[in-house]
Amino acid sequence: MGYIVSLHVGKPKQEHYETATIETAIKRPAVAEAFLTVNGLDGDEVANKIHHGGPDRAICFYPIEHYSFWEAKWGRTLSAPAFGENVLVEGMKEEEVFIGDVYRIGGAIVEITQGRVPCAKISHNNGVPEFLESVLKTGFTGYFGRVLAEGAIQSGQSIHLMDRKQDQVSVLYANQILLQGQDGLGGIEKLLEMGYLAEVWRNNLEKKRKKLQSKNKA
Repeated sequence: MGYIVSLHVGKPKQEHYETATIETAIKRPAVAEAFLTVNGLDGDEVANKIHHGGPDRAICFYPIEHYSFWEAKWGRTLSAPAFGENVLVEGMKEEEVFIGDVYRIGGAIVEITQGRVPCAKISHNNGVPEFLESVLKTGFTGYFGRVLAEGAIQSGQSIHLMDRKQDQVSVLYANQILLQGQDGLGGIEKLLEMGYLAEVWRNNLEKKRKKLQSKNKA
């Protein structure tokens, strides 16, 4: 069982950093309650709709346990949502959550579809140029879910596991397969067998599979 530490909803705006000015919703303000639809939380938007958002990525989770890891690594305090997450969650690290897991959150039901693939905005937002590279190397990315049943969710609520379809591919292992090439073709095939995997990940994995197959034939 997990727990919502804080809930964040917001729309993109211009953020001025030392290194760039970017339109982003990464600094979503905290809210007490929000209604979760198949397209995301009411009142929440993303800046880049090509690479972010959509039904497969309706809600973004990040484990609070990693905050202390990053704070110790960079020697600074992080302010939530440091990763632009909608839900800062406790008790649900990437190694403990599996692709296809179905959770009840308040009146909503959510299915985990993919690990998050963050962009350079997290480096700008936290003032550490190496942040993105380190997040990708660790696999501490957070993850996304699609909404199977709409409903209101609240900060402070418990998150209950309703169904675990498989226990072989955690979000962390999925990240290692996609981002680090772990287990080569075997890892890719394992992920592609999952019908509940997000479409964008499926497309990326198909491309990686073709490249590896071509390389092996050469």
